[in-house]
Amino acid sequence: MRIVVLGDSLSAGYGVLGQEAFPDRLEAALVKRGHDVDIINAGVSGDTAADGLARLDWALADGADGVIVELGANDMLRGHDPALVRDSLDDLMSRLADTGAPVLLAGMRAAPNLGADYAARFDPMFPALAKKYGTLLYPFFLDGVAGDATLNQADRMHPNAAGVEVIVGRILPSVEALIEQIKSKT
Repeated sequence: MRIVVLGDSLSAGYGVLGQEAFPDRLEAALVKRGHDVDIINAGVSGDTAADGLARLDWALADGADGVIVELGANDMLRGHDPALVRDSLDDLMSRLADTGAPVLLAGMRAAPNLGADYAARFDPMFPALAKKYGTLLYPFFLDGVAGDATLNQADRMHPNAAGVEVIVGRILPSVEALIEQIKSKT
């Protein structure tokens, strides 16, 4: 089973060794639990939702039984208009729906320094898109890691190896639900 992780630096493994990156650690955790999976790292540091949309065909060129979408952090950090971010993610989710591959959408939350108005427009887009497309949702990719200096690199934005392990441990049930959806389609 082939699952593509389409994301940004958080999934690409910025600042950690390749074998410490989210896709590699997720694959190891799933294999340990008895799943026969290949987790493909299609994360590119710096990517926005629009960038992810632009390279979707490349990311899926070798096929995918399922897709984990982890985008939006760079849009938020750059203060992009949430309506434009939503439009890009909506187009991406629509194109993924056309492939028939089950999707797990990993959400992001606005940083507190962006203010309550920005958060009120940014944060709800992920649950709304998951509902619109009937996909699985993991509400916050950095759950348990954001704000914890011991789990982040010196930049306080990217998880260190220990932070990646926390992310993997927390998202694992959602990824196993994705695997069950993939199995039910075959």
